[in-house]
Amino acid sequence: MRICLLVLFSFIILRLDAQIITDTIFGYHSECDTIPYDPSMFFIIDSVILEGNKVTKDHIITRELLFGENDTVCKINLEYCIRKSRENLLNTSLFNFVTIDTLPSGKIPNGIKIQIHLIERWYIWPFPIFELSDRNFNAWWETKDFRRVSYGAFITWENFRGRKETLKLRLRFGYDEQYDIFYTIPYINKKETLGFGFGGGIAMNHEVACRTYRNKLQYYRDNDEYIRKKGFSFVQLTYRKIFYNTHKFQCYFNYNYFADDLLQENEHYSTNNQNILRFFSLYYQFKSDHRDYKSYPLTGYYFDVGIEKKGLGIFKGNDLDVFYILSTFRKYWQFQKRIYFAFGLNSKFSTSSEQPYFLVHGLGYGRDYIRSYELYVIDGQNFGLLKTNFKFALLPTRVTNIKFIKTEKFRKIHYAIFMNLFADVAYVDNIYTDPGLMNNLENKILFGYGLGIDFVTYYDVVIRVEFSINRMHEKGFFLHFMAPI
Repeated sequence: MRICLLVLFSFIILRLDAQIITDTIFGYHSECDTIPYDPSMFFIIDSVILEGNKVTKDHIITRELLFGENDTVCKINLEYCIRKSRENLLNTSLFNFVTIDTLPSGKIPNGIKIQIHLIERWYIWPFPIFELSDRNFNAWWETKDFRRVSYGAFITWENFRGRKETLKLRLRFGYDEQYDIFYTIPYINKKETLGFGFGGGIAMNHEVACRTYRNKLQYYRDNDEYIRKKGFSFVQLTYRKIFYNTHKFQCYFNYNYFADDLLQENEHYSTNNQNILRFFSLYYQFKSDHRDYKSYPLTGYYFDVGIEKKGLGIFKGNDLDVFYILSTFRKYWQFQKRIYFAFGLNSKFSTSSEQPYFLVHGLGYGRDYIRSYELYVIDGQNFGLLKTNFKFALLPTRVTNIKFIKTEKFRKIHYAIFMNLFADVAYVDNIYTDPGLMNNLENKILFGYGLGIDFVTYYDVVIRVEFSINRMHEKGFFLHFMAPI
């Protein structure tokens, strides 16, 4: 049964990927490609005028445009090029608003000027950290344990030097102590295709999840000593030749220390019950992103596939050998003016060798969860997850100005409210089950359904309130802060 279900998820994703690969290779074709050349059917772009980019360099903006100065554009294609260029600029997360207008140039026949007005975001965010350290807000709300709170300072400088660079510094204390720094730059060559990044840090915990019992995490705590310490560093290289496809290559180094008491709680927590585990990881990801607005998409599609190898056999006595593939496909449609539909497929396939508990992540973490199962985790080496969503715009996107705010980076806002009807289904394959732990959600079909309200506004803010029912007929209200699919 498990093999048939996982093969089915693989087949669906591969069939969807085939269309993406075809689009990537052959590109966009228009009606202009099939008719004889007629000068009256084309515009000549005399100039591209940028307004409002007080910080962002011009070349960062023009990199996202489907047109440039002195280009000849088919009149049929112009609206498409403008719409996609605007979406590209919004999806850089550098601007709150982008307006693109065309004006006659008056210099040459069929000549036009393209005027792009931008309202930049606020880029420097020094703010205090007050984080709930559970998997999601709903898991924390079940216990309301304020010991599981982290605090500190987090400084993010986006669009550093106006070149879309990102610099992050985190000093976090409390439940999850972590100190790290990250830096990325999107382009390091003249063709603007190669990017680079690096980072590193340390993390220390007095309490960690040591096992999964009855589909919930159990924790072990030592108030006096750190029971887990972690050091990490990485370098990455990105390649983005065309607008929508990105390749990412990463090399990680990880150092992990586990206390004896933690390993006694779960003999499978580390590889061969080792206190010190050092390993390198290699990671590759291909991403194809054609969504209209990545923080809360309504149309378009998204696909990625990631391949990772943890443990390269460099350190003697270290038998860690984990290989896995993760893939995601999401598709979004607009049926009528206010009606939308979307579905998402997530899958994971990994080696059948037994993996240490601290690396076994099935469903219940990050975006990989079934709605209505927010309070549970389902461990396993492989999984398939299907999410579906009907959406109705109760309040279509509105734009307003808050008069008492002086800076346009915050004064002009957009917001929208959507009602959702959803249903999810999933299957998690756990090869190494332990009947004594009574995790009865593994190796069976799971489903959940419900309805919810989404509030969306600028700076990528999404707030979702949902009422859902799961396979066990459990009902509940759940709160989330990201797009459902």
